[in-house]
Amino acid sequence: MRQLIPTGDVACPVAFAEVPQPVPGPGEVLVKVEAFSPNRGETFLLERPGPGWTPGKDVAGLVVQAAADGTGPAVGTRVVGHPPGAGWAEYAAVPTHSLAVLPDGIDSVRAAALPLAGITALRLLRAAGPLAGRRVLLTGASGGVGHYVTELAVGGGADVTAVTATARRGERLGAFGARVVHDLADAAGPFDVVLESTGGANLPVAVSLLRPGGTLVWFGQASRTPVTLDFFALLHGPERVTIRHFHYAGAPYGGDLAALVGLVAGDRLHPEIGRTADWSDTARTLIDLRERRIRGKAVLTTGGTA
Repeated sequence: MRQLIPTGDVACPVAFAEVPQPVPGPGEVLVKVEAFSPNRGETFLLERPGPGWTPGKDVAGLVVQAAADGTGPAVGTRVVGHPPGAGWAEYAAVPTHSLAVLPDGIDSVRAAALPLAGITALRLLRAAGPLAGRRVLLTGASGGVGHYVTELAVGGGADVTAVTATARRGERLGAFGARVVHDLADAAGPFDVVLESTGGANLPVAVSLLRPGGTLVWFGQASRTPVTLDFFALLHGPERVTIRHFHYAGAPYGGDLAALVGLVAGDRLHPEIGRTADWSDTARTLIDLRERRIRGKAVLTTGGTA
């Protein structure tokens, strides 16, 4: 079968290769991949790929081989899955605890945009605690995670301020009901909760915008610049703030995927897909995603039914 593998070349980060079709383990199904969605973090890993690493964690398609242990869906079921990797391929082995069944109303393109970004958004909001009536600041808001967080938080009753680099990248967030600014200095605090994904110089500024006793949840470092915090500067800011480190990972993912599918089916969550293309265009799409030229998610189709 064909699979996209890392090249180590930042100008063309992946290339097609012929590889054996995966053999599913007892608790895995074999999925014929119809669509997949890369994540910006994967574009960074592709700059220096580790030995044997193959990307691909967000897939949607058709079950063509059921799990040998009897778990999971039957052959012919349409699913969305979050495998540990190797999903940019014609076929992928997906653990049954990391997939959800798709209803007829959700196509593979929208489904493929859900897993990593959607699961991150759900778990991030759980980490932040109840948000109804609370003031929330979200940095780096125009990516896939940011769109899901904004729509879900506003829908849950939060007063959301979203920071995006440009007005165009913030248009849809404003339509959700968020207050959109393009410079962190323009965010009018204080905030009860800050969801911070950029790192670098932004995190200390974001901390200063918290109310006393507020919480900052640090879930990314998109700037790729380390953070420096000054203890004495914090003494002149809000008191008793909490900074929490967050990472979404931790299987099983099936329950969260099912919840995301249910929200989409119920017209309560709307994936923002800034580009849909054939997977022959994956290399260019990865570069544009890395350079933030795509708003929301990008989805690649393999030529199967989507």
